[in-house]
Amino acid sequence: MTKFPTSYIQYLAHFHGDRDYFECHETLEEYWKATDAGNKKSIWVALILLAVSTYHHRRNNFPGAIRTLTKAEEIFSETKEATARLGIDPELLTETLAIRKNNLLNNVPYTSFNLPLSDTELKKLCYDECRHNGFTWGTSSNLQNPDLVHRHSTRDRSDVISDRRMALEERKSREK
Repeated sequence: MTKFPTSYIQYLAHFHGDRDYFECHETLEEYWKATDAGNKKSIWVALILLAVSTYHHRRNNFPGAIRTLTKAEEIFSETKEATARLGIDPELLTETLAIRKNNLLNNVPYTSFNLPLSDTELKKLCYDECRHNGFTWGTSSNLQNPDLVHRHSTRDRSDVISDRRMALEERKSREK
């Protein structure tokens, strides 16, 4: 058994493989809510925010990318031990994110990047997960794929809409 959660390995495979940052967010948000819900300073939140920032950057939403990266940096700076336990070099991560932020502040177009993983077991697990999903570890993001670049606006949201409608109806019935 591995010391790393499956959702985290899946997150890293998407982050470094198919570069589906939206899926990174979805995968880790579900895990965070199940294990550390409500903790806005959780390492999981920092990783989610990093994926969101990278998603925004790729879409040239520089203000959104800066805002979410800044929040991620704040949490990472407070969770260096947890970052290291997750097989990421905290010092190299700080340097990497500073470069990313500088690029954002200067409106430099998106380029793919890798997180500084320092754990050999984690790297192997991630490579295996990529291979299992048909991804190539470290490949550059396909900027010509609108389903990847604009995933939030092209996905099927019928279940979310249905859940919200049911919750609204339930609230209205309680108010009566």
